[in-house]
Amino acid sequence: MTPTMAPDILCQWIGRSESVTDTIRLAPAHLMEMTLDRDPVLREGDALPPLWHWLYFLHSARLSNLGRDGHPALGGFLPPVALPRRMWAGGRFGFIRDLTIGATATKHSTIKAVQPKHGRTGSLCFVTVRHEIGDDPDAPALWEEHDIVYRDDPKPGDTRRDLPIVDPDWPAATTFQASEVQLFRYSALTFNGHRIHYDRDYARNVEGHQGLVLHGPLIAKLLAELAVLHSGGRPLRQFHFRAISPVYESNPITLHVREDGNTLSLVAAQKTGDLAMQATAKF
Repeated sequence: MTPTMAPDILCQWIGRSESVTDTIRLAPAHLMEMTLDRDPVLREGDALPPLWHWLYFLHSARLSNLGRDGHPALGGFLPPVALPRRMWAGGRFGFIRDLTIGATATKHSTIKAVQPKHGRTGSLCFVTVRHEIGDDPDAPALWEEHDIVYRDDPKPGDTRRDLPIVDPDWPAATTFQASEVQLFRYSALTFNGHRIHYDRDYARNVEGHQGLVLHGPLIAKLLAELAVLHSGGRPLRQFHFRAISPVYESNPITLHVREDGNTLSLVAAQKTGDLAMQATAKF
């Protein structure tokens, strides 16, 4: 499939769908617990923690069918966007009932939107994919809307945009600092071949990053867990997150939470105070 930025071609992918069935096995959940430096305590029949569904329904492709970044080449389920860099821009989630460890479930995915745009640093394209997951196709246990952004390669002379600064009055709840091994393990557990997370030379010299990039979904998962902890363990019903700036290897982030009416607002802050991610949670 020839890469393109023609809206009339890319929009032909809207409505395209696929389904994958998997068993919510205990072993990946235990491996994730240990990757987070925790004792493995989850058991068969337990509810899967929020956002841990990313351990299942994994997508793969033959090595010869991968793009330069390690992801499957575009033009199959995802549209053939003619931009080389892709990032997980954000997501929205609705939790209706628990996914149970040991159960078999199906993920049904549909391309919801394709939006080519032009930004300050060049061409962009936003693709939104809706996933519905559960053991009943007519009544999913959870839904997710996943926002992907495609960008141009960095150009000489590109300047760093000014980022929002996290208000120092936010109460700090916890600090997280990932190691190279942790980044590798998270990539392996989610079968994420994106080279920005383990190939430092590629991350720096091709995509223009300062080093290895911490996975946005991992930060989102930590914020969701913080929300549940802050709520006293109440079931999470809605969670939204938006990635603002990349976090690089060995750089600590501080996770903050505060109550805004019936909603919990959460942020992840860089050590400089720059905003890395913002999120909201409802129970």
